[in-house]
This record gives sequence, structure tokens and C-alpha cells, in this order.
Amino acid sequence: MTDERIGVGVVGLGYWGPNLLRVLTDMTGVQVRTICDLDSDRLERFERRYPTVSATQNFDDLLADPAIDAIVIATPVFTHYEMAVRCLDAGKHTFVEKPLAPSKVQALDLVARAASQDLRLMCGHVFLYSPPVRAIHELLEGGELGEVYFISSSRVNLGLHQRDVSVIWDLGPHDFSILLSWLGESPTSVRAIGRDSIVSGLPDVAFIDLAFASGVIAHVELSWLSPSKLRRTVVVGSERMVVYEDGGIEPLRIFDHGVVYRDPETFGEFRLSYRTGDIVSPKLDTAEPLGLELEDFFGLIRRGVSRNDHLDLACDVVGLIEAAELSLARDGERVPFSGTFGSVGRPAAD
Repeated sequence: MTDERIGVGVVGLGYWGPNLLRVLTDMTGVQVRTICDLDSDRLERFERRYPTVSATQNFDDLLADPAIDAIVIATPVFTHYEMAVRCLDAGKHTFVEKPLAPSKVQALDLVARAASQDLRLMCGHVFLYSPPVRAIHELLEGGELGEVYFISSSRVNLGLHQRDVSVIWDLGPHDFSILLSWLGESPTSVRAIGRDSIVSGLPDVAFIDLAFASGVIAHVELSWLSPSKLRRTVVVGSERMVVYEDGGIEPLRIFDHGVVYRDPETFGEFRLSYRTGDIVSPKLDTAEPLGLELEDFFGLIRRGVSRNDHLDLACDVVGLIEAAELSLARDGERVPFSGTFGSVGRPAAD
């Protein structure tokens, strides 16, 4: 590290790369040395914006630069594995935007390569650093929702249609990573239906059901074909319920609602009572999730440690995408899933 600053190279300046570059250039203890993109016009535009940063169309320039300690990859999904392998083989710590690799086998190989070379590897699951997502994680860990019955999530908008991956590869990693983190376990089965409405062979809408050993079920709706943008997740527990709307004025609302069931003492009808209490919208941290995520990555580099739990989650997210696409190809057949993240789920509340 030069002058105790971590030298960084950024590859890919398309959709998400500029956000990474913006945050990286403002970080203390980090120096963005080189940016890389195949599009010369795009590269020139960012070179003018960041005049102290070198620019190149040749990825090898980053690999060969001894002053670059870490490389951040924000390129199309199908390039992630090959580029990450080259980074690790060149002795560079590596940050890969989601998903980690185009297959779980390749994701696991990246994890093994990083471990064998004592390098830090991280995948960009930025929603895990979102204040509302973290707040719900704390509620679940504290058992404040009671027994979790089910989770329903909608992540839809009109576009952006990707040219190389389905809507599951594009949007699925967000919800899959959030669910795994919240529940502390991977599902035991996946079932998906969907269709390729616009481009043949490229699914643009999918409805995915996940079943967990703890008894929780989750439903995830993904679509590039919706009249409005919606990022909404509902968590229903025996004691409380939570609504999380990313980008909303009140992104997190906690409902003190529930249903109480009483067994009939005779052969009469059972009785249900409905409890309706307060709705609370807690104050949340305003820190930018992307900044928190990158600080975590560079913290790992400085401390010389790895986040095995994070890497297990990243590998299982890729595996879930593959399982969902397999189910989709088999007309909604339930596909068994065996994950590496979380050997047991979060214990149910008493």
C-alpha cells in the first residue's frame, strides 16, 4: 500500500461502475489509480471528470501495476469469473459486483483461490448495508417479530432490459441476499414460473417461491415489465409485521398487528381475535450503503481477514439463481437446494 493508502483500480464504467468510482474517490485511505473500460468515449468522459486518475482500455495495465492493491469489477455478469481469476492470480484483492460469478461452481472456485493466496474477496451485495435492511435484521435477531410466517417481496420496474442475462440474474441477487441474511439460512427448495415476454429466450418476469427448513416461506416477484417502480418487502410474524419500501418516504414501518387463535374447548368453532396496535416508523441511519460496503471491504484488507459468512452467502445467491432458472425451464418444478450459508436457521421466538 502506497503511503498507507490502498491503491485501487476500477474496471467497468457502465451502469454501476460510476457509483463505485464516485464513492471510492471520496474515501479516506484509498487512492483510485486507474480506471478501465472498453468504450473509449465513456473512458474519456470519466477521465475528464477525475483528472488525477489514469485511464486505460487494457485490463492488463491494472494487473501489472504494483501500486494497485485491489481491483473493483463492475462488468457484465458473464465476465466476472474470468476477470476475478486474473485479479487474484495477479495478487490483487478483488471486489466483484453482484452476482459473484456466472455459476456456483465458479463462485466456489473464486473463494478457494482467494483463500489459497491469502487475498480478500468480496461480492457487492449492497442492500445488506442498507439501514432499513439492517434494522429488520436486528428485529429478527431480537425475536421482536415473533415466529416468522412468511416474507413477500416485489422488485419490479419498466426496464432496464439486460441483453445478456435474465431478470432473475439481474434483480434476484438483491432479494436472495436479503432473505438469506435475515433468516440466517438458505432455502431447502426453489420453485419458479415466468416468461420471456419481449425478447425470446430472455425471461423478463419471474415469480419465485422459496421454502426454508425453519418453516418460513418466501415469495419473490421480479419484473422488468411494470408500469411503476416498486421495491417492497413484507415480513409477517406472529407478534409484529414489517413493511420495507426502498426509496419510500418512510422506508420502514413496523405494525404491532397479529392474530390470536384459541382452540375450542368443545366441538364448537375455533375463535380468532385480531390485534391492531401502533404503527412505528423508526429513525434510521442516513449513511450511504455503498460507502459502508466498500469500507467493509477495505477494512478486511487492512486487518488481513476474510468474511467467510459473506462469501458463503454470495455463493448460495448464485446457486439460488441457477435453481430458479432450472425450475423455470422445467415449468415450475420444485428444485431441491442445498446451501452452504447458515447450517441452521434463526431460532423461532418463544
